[in-house]
Amino acid sequence: MLDQGTASPATEPPAPKASGLSVLMRRKPVDVLVDEGGKGEGGTLRRTLSMWQLTMISIGATLGTGIFVVLGDSVPKAGPAVTVSFVIAGLTALFSALSYAELAGSIPVAGSSYSYTYATMGELLAWVCGWAMVLEYGVSVAAVAVGWGEYLNKLLEGTIGVTIPATLSSAPGEGGVINLPGLVVVLLAMIMLLGGARESARLNTIMVFVKAAALLLFCAIGFTGFQSGNYADFMPLGVGGIGAAASVLFFSYIGFDAASTAGEEAKNPQRDLPRALMLSLVVVTAFYVLVAAVAVGAWKWTKFETATAPLTSIVNDVSGTTLWGTLLAAGAVISIASVVLTVLYGQTRVLFAMSRDGLMPKVFAKVNTRTGTPRRNTVIVSLFCGALASVIPLGELVNATSIGTLFAFGLVNIAVIVLRRTRPDLKRSFRVPLGWLFPILGFLACAASMSQFQSPTWVVFLGWMAAGLVFYFLYGMRRSRLATAEK
Repeated sequence: MLDQGTASPATEPPAPKASGLSVLMRRKPVDVLVDEGGKGEGGTLRRTLSMWQLTMISIGATLGTGIFVVLGDSVPKAGPAVTVSFVIAGLTALFSALSYAELAGSIPVAGSSYSYTYATMGELLAWVCGWAMVLEYGVSVAAVAVGWGEYLNKLLEGTIGVTIPATLSSAPGEGGVINLPGLVVVLLAMIMLLGGARESARLNTIMVFVKAAALLLFCAIGFTGFQSGNYADFMPLGVGGIGAAASVLFFSYIGFDAASTAGEEAKNPQRDLPRALMLSLVVVTAFYVLVAAVAVGAWKWTKFETATAPLTSIVNDVSGTTLWGTLLAAGAVISIASVVLTVLYGQTRVLFAMSRDGLMPKVFAKVNTRTGTPRRNTVIVSLFCGALASVIPLGELVNATSIGTLFAFGLVNIAVIVLRRTRPDLKRSFRVPLGWLFPILGFLACAASMSQFQSPTWVVFLGWMAAGLVFYFLYGMRRSRLATAEK
């Protein structure tokens, strides 16, 4: 439901000086979060993004990797029922998207779920959420970059008849020395982002149209090879297989919240952010279900297990020529690059917000006065993500990204409930319908999806969280701006 108005001018009473365990529960007032919008070290972010550009950022960050890359990993888990897995993953994302839309319209800031948690549940949980988002965005960039290299090889093979050797295009654990394409695409995205948010958004819009055209091309050609017999054994691995695939496919929906990280660069964030989030999720889900249905209809599900760049392989098989597959690979190269660009953007803005709050080093909040962007932040994050993409296998990156995202989404659903109780006076440009029902369902859906991951993924996640807590207690807790304001 859409409400008129923006954040209420009513202010929260100043919090008493925190002590003991209350230090960990200190909240940053909503009014302060909004007033600080755009302000960094030495400069300010520029409000240049329209609703159209915000929607394209969200679609650009979401549509691509899940269908071009992760589809090949998920079909062997669910069989033809992978289409149901996409719907389940989409519903999980939808519940959280509703909560994101309400919070983005109320607290339009760069920190996304980190800032929402800071305003509702306190500093410690905000740090944990932000640290999970570093895992979500940073590792997601690396995972997407790895998938980009697979389609780049398909494109090179179809155009000039050569491919990048495995030693230079695969991680050490997969028989290579370094994944050079993964590193290259991250560095290219870095260069684009350094030019400015508006310029990057314009380029991303072009890339979104290219990826949409590529997926429609696949559907048109793939449908000519559609065989209903491929759906005869619809659930070969049972309900458990559908759930397992849905957990993997949730990776496909990571990024729709990237628009919420643009809250301090949007022209009219209270109005435009909720609309951009919801519209992008509808578009992405429609594409995913359509492409998955055509892919499984054109290829027997057992063939996906050994396929790389499956959509290109399907088009080549159906058409009997490599021409269409080469065109699709070109579209995929551009499409996946746009995911790297927009998710990398989201990562830099989350770190910008955390740094401004004193929980991360000041370098991440420094803004270049000429471009209005956090340039040093962008370079540091890009080098880190590029290093991950060059040495870590895709499967491990996907699982680590998904569990971190589910954790952050779960907190966002809780934040909606808490903020309604603590700030009922706050005007909201969008409200999740049916009271607390959808936020509760969103939290439960995230928890259920997290339970599907195996112990190695949990070990990585808990180890990452433990490292984050050490950093917080040694650095962030004492350097927090809330802490320094109390002295």
